[in-house]
Amino acid sequence: MSDVYTAAEARAVLDRLRPTLDALIEVRADLAELGAAVQSGAPSALGGLPELKAAQARLDELLSAVVASGVEVKGIAPVLLDFPSVLDDEPVLLCWLEGDAKLAWYHRADLGFAGRRPLPPAP
Repeated sequence: MSDVYTAAEARAVLDRLRPTLDALIEVRADLAELGAAVQSGAPSALGGLPELKAAQARLDELLSAVVASGVEVKGIAPVLLDFPSVLDDEPVLLCWLEGDAKLAWYHRADLGFAGRRPLPPAP
């Protein structure tokens, strides 16, 4: 994939990544529960230390798959992805946040998430 995405290319990559992102979110939740159980010594229906280690390995595998697609992972709780792009001859990052129905936001790299704006409609 290119280092710079059009909105259409970024949306296509995001669509391909959806199953991986769904699995990542599920494993992240399992890790939280397993970590709390192991730390407190309280039992979890998900298991114990071996399952915690397996979930950590699975999370690493899923994150590696996302990074390999060329997407910038800015966060995992919540999942925040950036796609380098150009808008009106200015470098920007197309931005997807866990819970967004679609890729519909961007921000200048120097402003970060706080500068997030809706993508203008395609011409």
